[in-house]
Amino acid sequence: MATEDLDNSDELLDDEMRRGSSAALAALFDRHADAVYTYCFRRSASWHTAEDATSTVFLEYWRGRVRAKVHDDSALPWLYGIARNVCRSADRSSRRLNRALQRVPHEGSASAGDEMADAVAGRVDSEHQMAAVLEAIAALPEREREVFELVVWAGESYEATAAALTIPVGTVRSRLSRARRRLSLSIDDPAS
Repeated sequence: MATEDLDNSDELLDDEMRRGSSAALAALFDRHADAVYTYCFRRSASWHTAEDATSTVFLEYWRGRVRAKVHDDSALPWLYGIARNVCRSADRSSRRLNRALQRVPHEGSASAGDEMADAVAGRVDSEHQMAAVLEAIAALPEREREVFELVVWAGESYEATAAALTIPVGTVRSRLSRARRRLSLSIDDPAS
């Protein structure tokens, strides 16, 4: 990939990608993969899931490139919108898998216990920390949580968040305000 591709604006790269330029997609990936990866990790609390989700986000961006929209010369709002849907799907799949695994009988199998112990031992400290954060935020209604994740975690503007979620900017402001108020009350009174 040529270095001049990295100097192009997201809008120019998006236009090139619409015409089938995989180099433009690669440049956008280089520019935004870390932000998308961090967003996916914060949604999933799993580095592995975040890696898979990030790959899927850019694959879906490529597939839907004719519909993609750049907001204020940034592809990130569109990418965050895709990431939101990819993470939701991954979460649903994970829940279905866990429910199915719970239905499978484990008739005292030592190897199943060993595998479980290995899986628990292999978890990274950062995953545990992020899980604790997610637990604190889980009490938020989904609409408020999505706004919180984009504005606070991803550092997006109200306008970019509105574009990613396809809602008005005023709605972003009110949902974020409610989310902050709920989190403040939750932290002040952890018993609630």
